Amino acid sequence: MTNDARAHDGGVLAHDDVGSGTPLVLLHGFPLTRHLWDAQRAALSSRCRVITPDLRGFGESAALAHDGRLTMARHADDVAALLDALAIDRAIIGGLSMGGYVTLAFWRRHRDRVRALVLADTRASADTDATRERRVATIALARAEGALAVADAQIASSLGATTRRTHPALVHRIRDMMATVSAATMVAALEGMLARDDATPWLGTIDVPTLLMVGDEDAITPAKEMRAMHERIAGSVLEVIEQSGHLSPVEQPARFDEALMRFVRAV
Repeated sequence: MTNDARAHDGGVLAHDDVGSGTPLVLLHGFPLTRHLWDAQRAALSSRCRVITPDLRGFGESAALAHDGRLTMARHADDVAALLDALAIDRAIIGGLSMGGYVTLAFWRRHRDRVRALVLADTRASADTDATRERRVATIALARAEGALAVADAQIASSLGATTRRTHPALVHRIRDMMATVSAATMVAALEGMLARDDATPWLGTIDVPTLLMVGDEDAITPAKEMRAMHERIAGSVLEVIEQSGHLSPVEQPARFDEALMRFVRAV
């Protein structure tokens, strides 16, 4: 069942909230929705309270803010407001890709609310010149041709070669999920990612249990980048998910869930 909660400046975040026990908040990537986490919500809700919001502008959440901006800080503050609305003091905060950027921003802005961190298929470093060029090109594509064109352009890099070869139905499902996001949200989110700070200096401040997961076929945030993050976060755990690309929770849900369940039990 979809629930609504106020965001930090009066907007509304749609979210699912199932199970009981340790709160676990999972934040989706770009350009996706909370349905990225459907398998995890089903698998983990018997062990913990799983909360999966649509970030501002995505899925069933409120439209963009009045200024049209979607920064990682704004998303992080929205998540803090969601915790307030749910009367949760501290939670495990996790995110994939853009959701990982939001998770790191949440650590910087609301670290007293963090019980543990989960960072999946993401990076701490700022964009390279090549990545910035790709984001600018995607902004132009969204403005000129709309969300479906962006979905078509993103799908091949988002899923690993194994998934694309063996699970065509999943390829269509993810493409369709991407296409539900408005072009305006895509543009605002891409601009927000372009403007985000380099989070590498924050990694050394992380002093809570931290799990990092990455697909071994991830072409967007390769395993070597996640290994570099792992080396900078004291006591962190790194899990490499075989036969998975950038969207490891849907490409290899059983392996992803097993690693996440072990971590949640330990926390």
